[in-house]
Amino acid sequence: MDPLAPTFDNGNDTAVGAVADKAADDRLAPRLRELVRRTGRRYSAGHDRPLGGYLASMTGFGAYAAAWATAVRLRGRPLPDRPQPWDVALTSVATFRLSRLLSKASVTSPLRAPFTRYVGPQGPAELHEEAEGGRGTVGELVTCPFCTGVWVVSTLTAGQLLWPRATRTAMGALAALAGADALHLAYGALVSRTTGDD
Repeated sequence: MDPLAPTFDNGNDTAVGAVADKAADDRLAPRLRELVRRTGRRYSAGHDRPLGGYLASMTGFGAYAAAWATAVRLRGRPLPDRPQPWDVALTSVATFRLSRLLSKASVTSPLRAPFTRYVGPQGPAELHEEAEGGRGTVGELVTCPFCTGVWVVSTLTAGQLLWPRATRTAMGALAALAGADALHLAYGALVSRTTGDD
């Protein structure tokens, strides 16, 4: 073997390549962070908009939905050709009631307390709470019935596919609770109207 002939050390080439990749990554990461910061400043227009928290929330929801989809697939449950109107109506009412119960009810306030601050009452047996400091995105999520509703409807839909009888029974109970709430409010309004109390 000629001692003057060039030799190639694959291990050394790999190490040089890894160093070059790391240097490229070191340059790319600050650029991406700056792009995200610039985009956030431009979008928020001086308002406090936690885009990073919203992105984390969307990522969490995507993982949650993927986990349910995987469970449905592993159980071999067929998807219906189309949703039945009765199931859509029942799911709507159950989602409405459960999302308000989780996001507004006095009795569930201990679940929201780590992420929110109590402001005052807001309607019968409901509270007005605000997101707390650094936990703003989670606080917004747990106090917003519209936001919570997305998680609830996904859970109920997966439940209908995996455990249809038990889920429909629970949804029927939630729908009955929503009906009872409407009757309580109607009765209260009727009493106020007939007695002249406002």
